[in-house]
Amino acid sequence: MIVHSLRIPFHVTKEIVRFVNMFVIEGKYCYLVDTGVAGCEKQIEDFFSSIGRSIFEIKGIFLTHAHPDHIGTAYYFREKTGCLVYASGLEKSWIEDIDLQFSQRPIPNFYVLAGHSCLVDRVLKHGDVLDLEEGIRLEVIDSSGHSTGQLSYRIEQSLFVGDSIPLKEDIPIWVDLKKSFETLTRLEQITCVDRIYPAWDVSYNMDVFLNKIEAARNWMEQILISVKKGDPSFSLEEMVDFVCKDLAKPYLCSNPLFRISIESCLEK
Repeated sequence: MIVHSLRIPFHVTKEIVRFVNMFVIEGKYCYLVDTGVAGCEKQIEDFFSSIGRSIFEIKGIFLTHAHPDHIGTAYYFREKTGCLVYASGLEKSWIEDIDLQFSQRPIPNFYVLAGHSCLVDRVLKHGDVLDLEEGIRLEVIDSSGHSTGQLSYRIEQSLFVGDSIPLKEDIPIWVDLKKSFETLTRLEQITCVDRIYPAWDVSYNMDVFLNKIEAARNWMEQILISVKKGDPSFSLEEMVDFVCKDLAKPYLCSNPLFRISIESCLEK
């Protein structure tokens, strides 16, 4: 089994450029873990050509969660190749109806990034094990917190964790802080893994992975402590402003997704 990482750049706004990692698993057949944003179809097709494979060898797409930068080409490749799409049941409605997702989580440039609604062929849950082909086994791991039903996938000795691990230098995004903490604990207990592949960061070995988890936990606790320092009478907007000043990260104030993270802290 060979794992290939593709870095997909995209614009949230004209001024804000980000990237997301998606992954190609190469065996007798091929499999995708996440699909980048709509518009990167040619980048993916060109990559397949560069390694001497065809997109028509794709047998499965495994989505970690429903956010636009992870599902953007799922519809395209499902329709073109006939491959199956796998995802969490808790993310299914947002994948199959991107209008619903936008109504509940509007972000800039949403439709450009998300592409089209895509049917989920098979619903996965924590603990599921799939033998993709001889010598390639996939295990499903609950990694909720960043989103309602995010999944990680262990494929042989490789672990694909999506957006499970918040980075201090990036925007901390979660919908459920308690579950995010639980996910970090669950992931750090995984054994027999040689390489970890996050969506927001470079890949790394287990030692670095454990350090990343501890740093993420400390960052989340720092944000929670800051929230607790705020006046209980604060409105959500006032609390976000207070936390941004307390953390000396004023750029987070204008981000609506950070607002959701702070709201989750208030519910703890």
